[in-house]
Amino acid sequence: MKKSTRTKRIAALGLALTLALSACTKSGPEGSDGPDGAAQPLTEFIDWELAANEMTSFLMPNTEESKNLRHMGNMISALLAQDNHGRFIGNVATEWGADETGFIWTFKLRNDVTWVDVNGNYKGDCTAQDWLTSMEWILNYHKNGAQNTSMLIELIDGAGEYYEYSKTLTPEEGMATHATDEKFLETVGISAPDPYTLQYRLTKAAPYFYTVAGAACMCPVPQGMIDELGVENVLGVSPAQLWYSGPYTMTEFVSGNTKTFTKNEAYFDKDSKLFDTVTIKMIEDGNADDNLFISGEVDRCELSESRLRIIWEDENSPWRDKLVQTRPSRFNYQVVFNYGKKFEDGTPDTNWNTAVANEAFRKSLYYGLDFKEFWSLYDFINPESNRIETFVTRDVVTYSDGTDYVDKLMEIMGTTDGHVDAAKAQDYVAQAKSELTGKVTFPIQVDYYIKAGDQTAQDQAAVLKSIFENLAEDYIQINIKNYITNVTSEVRKPSLASFEISGWGADYRDPENFLNQLVTGNDSAIFTSLLTKANTITDPETKEIFAQFSQMVAQANAIVDDLDARYEAQAQAEAFYYEHALMIPCRGVSVWSMTKENTYSHPGGSRIYRNWETSSEPYTAEQYEQLKAAFEAELG
Repeated sequence: MKKSTRTKRIAALGLALTLALSACTKSGPEGSDGPDGAAQPLTEFIDWELAANEMTSFLMPNTEESKNLRHMGNMISALLAQDNHGRFIGNVATEWGADETGFIWTFKLRNDVTWVDVNGNYKGDCTAQDWLTSMEWILNYHKNGAQNTSMLIELIDGAGEYYEYSKTLTPEEGMATHATDEKFLETVGISAPDPYTLQYRLTKAAPYFYTVAGAACMCPVPQGMIDELGVENVLGVSPAQLWYSGPYTMTEFVSGNTKTFTKNEAYFDKDSKLFDTVTIKMIEDGNADDNLFISGEVDRCELSESRLRIIWEDENSPWRDKLVQTRPSRFNYQVVFNYGKKFEDGTPDTNWNTAVANEAFRKSLYYGLDFKEFWSLYDFINPESNRIETFVTRDVVTYSDGTDYVDKLMEIMGTTDGHVDAAKAQDYVAQAKSELTGKVTFPIQVDYYIKAGDQTAQDQAAVLKSIFENLAEDYIQINIKNYITNVTSEVRKPSLASFEISGWGADYRDPENFLNQLVTGNDSAIFTSLLTKANTITDPETKEIFAQFSQMVAQANAIVDDLDARYEAQAQAEAFYYEHALMIPCRGVSVWSMTKENTYSHPGGSRIYRNWETSSEPYTAEQYEQLKAAFEAELG
């Protein structure tokens, strides 16, 4: 396996940070890898990831967590891809479109896409049948649980029917089904008229359907790999066993330490720019990437508050002109309440569950929690850059007059200047205390979990604790607790956290992609089933509020003949969710970095390492402003 040949120049990073900064001469701003002092594109890229975000699954249809999906596009090729402006372009599909009814969508596929093993050896052709195999797997309860079913059930004719049918089978019967079975073909609206034509029959006219084509629920899975592994082993497929159709194979995976992508020589898009290798180092602490970048061991870093302050306030720092604000990621992070919290022994946390079911309590937090100090941990120079008011992110959809959905929603909510209102908060504190006295014990005990050993997470938790507890005296007490390895298995599934700060990014271009994650009565609504536990609410009033919201979302999603009316109804539903403070907008993603990656050269937030522009020397602030200006100019 090819390793990086770049010299690793290790600086003496000790207590004297300024000495450490000045010690890094050749790897820093004055160094050069190119002829005549010119920076050159990188042929190998070294990235990093927090250990808390280590991959836990390598089967794309079986995960909806960004920590897995963000890397899987390097290994599996979807029907469509996105350019650096987020516009959908051909990938495995070369042509696509709907018939005159809007219910039938056809994708014409390339005939030169192949499956290879981890070493690049040919395993089979990638054909339309692989998309049928994948959909049968996803919709089969015994094979995939409820993972990735929500969009398919919402959009694909017969998908919900087949999913419910699979539940009636015994585990042995369910594991023995195939996409070639008559029951699947007769029930589900997907077909392969020929090896390179794929058709979908929808439940409704959905003009945005093509934007779903890059989602995990519409990725291919080869039957040959299932046969090779045995159906009972597919969920646990390892990188060494996986079949690949993407630009890279994962030639090294040491959990919690390192993963390496190696260029797939059989990759069909010969015109794309790929690195020879991409190495991702796992770090325990959110501050470690700063040191690794300065010592030349990684090619980008997201600066901690302390490091940013030191560089920003030192006008003589050789790194000061390398401070850049990279392109924001398309995630809005929320304070997500758990309405069905339990203690570690599995018994209900009645005190918290009673408090969070009280609307006055939730509204005291909605209006009273001012996250400016929390935002400063990411951007003390311009903390307002992290302010958000919505769950749906910008640039998902626009009305016919060009107005972004988010702007219209904020107008409906009356939060164009922010939702924090200290006076309202104190009124709701008094109301909550009055209504909850005798039902709960004050201060309300709130359990918040962070990754053990992560100093950045500890710093963030300390700030959050201060923000919550300063709302009112003897009102709330935050208990900072640790999980060891995996937040899903250790915290979410046993339902131990009172709240999480969690975000969602668009899988496709419609607000329903966000709102459907919040509804009740749907096993595949991820936020509801995994985070809010809203299906378990027993309080009648709160249960009714969630039911009303879910009905509003269903009615809005049913509007398909007038997109402005659809978006308006969806915005009204989201506004209703916040009107009742069912969760609280927390922060966007705006960070200061030092980097050799042009984040404007690929889709925002993407970690698919294809067609990236890079530099062997860190970009300067001036260069990054030019990159941003050129990017914006391309939009006209």
